[in-house]
Amino acid sequence: MKLIGLVFGISFSTLLMSQQGGFFIGLISRAANVISDAREATIWVMDPQTETVEGPTNMRATELLRVRGVEGVLWAVPLVRASGAIRTAEGRSTTASFIGVDDASLVGMTGRFIAGAPEDLRSPDAIAIDQLGFARLWPGEPLATGKVLEVNDRRAVIAAITDAAPGFAAPVVVYTRLSQALVYVPGGRNTLSFVLVRNVPESDAATVARRISETTGLRALTSQAFERATIDYVLANTGIAFSFGVVIALGAVVGILVCGLTFTLFVNDNIRQFAVLKAIGVSNGRILGMVASQAIVVAFIGYSIGIWLSSAFFDGVNQPLSDLKGFWLPWQVAALSAAAVLAIVLLATVVSLRRVFALDPAITFRG
Repeated sequence: MKLIGLVFGISFSTLLMSQQGGFFIGLISRAANVISDAREATIWVMDPQTETVEGPTNMRATELLRVRGVEGVLWAVPLVRASGAIRTAEGRSTTASFIGVDDASLVGMTGRFIAGAPEDLRSPDAIAIDQLGFARLWPGEPLATGKVLEVNDRRAVIAAITDAAPGFAAPVVVYTRLSQALVYVPGGRNTLSFVLVRNVPESDAATVARRISETTGLRALTSQAFERATIDYVLANTGIAFSFGVVIALGAVVGILVCGLTFTLFVNDNIRQFAVLKAIGVSNGRILGMVASQAIVVAFIGYSIGIWLSSAFFDGVNQPLSDLKGFWLPWQVAALSAAAVLAIVLLATVVSLRRVFALDPAITFRG
């Protein structure tokens, strides 16, 4: 029973740490999904006050021309990002992230389409909604284009369905042409949120971004740097890291308590056997190695069960129409969980054997 309890405790600790670690990575990654989906752009240009892709400070449309004139810029296109409410004729509604892309090139939207194509957005009142948003608005219905929505008292027609990665503040993602987006969302027609840039192949993206900042006074970051800055902002200005950290620490504490208690009971039940070993000359180091090797085997079994349950959980929830779409178990989280379990087991082994290290072998010969 002690063995079963030990394996169960390690499995539960592994499950809790790895599951919460995967949740944390999946959640904060959503904050930068709009950036990663715009694969054509290598540089994002924005107002100096903009901190994240989901909370932009709008710029004048004339800034686009200034960016296009910087040396090293292959092309530059506008992009508008705003939030808005969408409603169906049946009365269902949700908040969506509206992304208005360049009318001519349609650069800035995801390349993953379930139904329709980017060119379908050139139709009047056309929008492309992600499949998760469609499932929320028409639960149980098959994915289909042609549905009519109301966006801020204006008509919108679903011309395409995408497999866009969910956003952070508004999981539902809607793409449309820039001119159409400015009709749907407030903010005026002479504004834009970002300028998407691709540098000429002969130049370095970071160098061009720095040149844009120096020339225009705007903030220019490479796509990778903007993703990192967005995630850092979310971590620094929300309690997400602390909340998940507490739960992960709780999983570690559970493992320490279960392992420590079980190993202590094991030592107490076999104290005379340990005394015999010491009486025949077995050193403390040899006893520690013997018990630690047994503990590592048990830890491997418990960890294997826990990480299997965690991976099975993420396989189950990371579905196209799930609210947890995009949540996964990174190998780094699995590796850190393994290191934590190993440290917990070894610590519990050393602590539980303190009595054995100080044990007088003469106890063997007492009545």
